[in-house]
Amino acid sequence: MSHFTTIKTQIRDTEALRAACSELGLELVPNAEARGYYTQTTKGEYVIRLRGPYDIAANRQQDGAFGFTTDWFAGHVEAEVGANYGKLPQLYAVNKATIQARKKGWTVQRKQVGDNIKLTIGV
Repeated sequence: MSHFTTIKTQIRDTEALRAACSELGLELVPNAEARGYYTQTTKGEYVIRLRGPYDIAANRQQDGAFGFTTDWFAGHVEAEVGANYGKLPQLYAVNKATIQARKKGWTVQRKQVGDNIKLTIGV
């Protein structure tokens, strides 16, 4: 019986995803197997290699966004990236906005406010 669950995301930029992973101390590995319960694995166009026993597979969906697939058993993934991947999409959005702003020559200031991140973007 598979323990893997897939959710659809709005993540499309692998550069921003790699930066988000790096901030969490995680590695984004191309064309790899994501680990799940016992000896189960699932193939990923990219795999977010977690420190615990499980990983997150990222595969492009029909609309071009990535779907995330992982094994949520025993809270291993949640302990590293938060409930419903919480920290990962937040850091992706921050990095995506930063990358786009800098491409336009704008400055970006970043400030942690509790569990949130505040970006100030200027010309």
